[in-house]
Amino acid sequence: MTDSAIDYAAVFQCLPGMVALLTPELVVADANEEFVRVSGRSREHLVGRYLFDVFPDNPNDPASTGMRNLEASLYRVLATGERDAMALQRYDVEDLERPGQWQERYWSPVNAPVHGPDGKVVLIVHRVEEVTELIRARGRSGGSRARVLEAELYTRARELQELNDRLRQAHAREREVALALQEAMLPAPRQVGHRRAAVRYRPAVGALNVCGDWYDLVDLVGGNRIGVSVGDVVGHGLAAAGVMGQLRSALSAASRVAEGPAQALDILGRYAHVVNGAESATAVTTFVDCDHHTISYSSAGHPPPALVHPDGRVEFLDRATDTPLDARPDPIRRPQATATYTEGATLVLYTDGLVERRREDIDTGLARLADSLHRHRAEDPETLADTVLRELLPPGGATDDTALIVVRL
Repeated sequence: MTDSAIDYAAVFQCLPGMVALLTPELVVADANEEFVRVSGRSREHLVGRYLFDVFPDNPNDPASTGMRNLEASLYRVLATGERDAMALQRYDVEDLERPGQWQERYWSPVNAPVHGPDGKVVLIVHRVEEVTELIRARGRSGGSRARVLEAELYTRARELQELNDRLRQAHAREREVALALQEAMLPAPRQVGHRRAAVRYRPAVGALNVCGDWYDLVDLVGGNRIGVSVGDVVGHGLAAAGVMGQLRSALSAASRVAEGPAQALDILGRYAHVVNGAESATAVTTFVDCDHHTISYSSAGHPPPALVHPDGRVEFLDRATDTPLDARPDPIRRPQATATYTEGATLVLYTDGLVERRREDIDTGLARLADSLHRHRAEDPETLADTVLRELLPPGGATDDTALIVVRL
């Protein structure tokens, strides 16, 4: 039997377990017959509604966390694009025939992503195993001892949940400190010479995912020249933010005295060799000569800058790519290349959070970026930066930081 001969809609409805399809906004797109039957909700009550409007936490039980845990799981699927299996959860579900009366239920959920052609999560398969009757049967058959054990297990589960909540709060505080440190060390958005420039920084989703992405814009000595750079430090949290600050400052200083971008990266690589945490960091720097309309560039393992010509052609500057910083025990001179541009061109530098996705070739992300830049090339740098981020970053945010610089030449 071929795929075209299979009625997948009918198969979905007949699945023996509870299954619902959710949009990235957590709205119920569809639910099978078993989900409708066991949940006690009609299709009209489910489809098209926000999941947690249909199934809120019990307002009479401040310690109720089942729906909160489910929401966190669903957002993890959106952020990571990966399947998330949950431990057994207790849910209190309101009896529609007796408003205000809540029934104790036990469900074991698994949430899995459905990816679209662009790699983004377009649907979440929310499968639930109903185990309420099993829990109750064990209680009845085992008598008081079983109920005591069940109560102890439930208490331990609550304690673990409270511990997880405290850990998340601690991680959130670390994230706030790291973000404040990172923002303090990144240069503020400003005009570079007489050129219009826009910069953006978007932290990764998740409490511990503040990373070491950075950007820099400098006026170079000698002539009407500017330096534009971005880089990425491996790791997360305060340590990565601290290393980022050291490397950004070092490259900014090196660019002002170096003969070209390759020499600036040579200097930075030697400095990275003595900085703990700088291993495998990447960077790309460009020297723009605004009088001669040339861009000299060199890359240390970083995605290539994009040069958008006024006619819409997008050229990736990838002819001078080398290994990441501190990749060699004895650094050798890095390559350097030059590109030309005409008045009105746009230079775009970015970090890998903008173009890389799990289970997707990097060329797919670069093609997506080129298409966005081509279609919106007439927009001013500020608008173009916002548009690119809106079109390329996942709806729930990326799992890696993203730095972006847009300079109109």
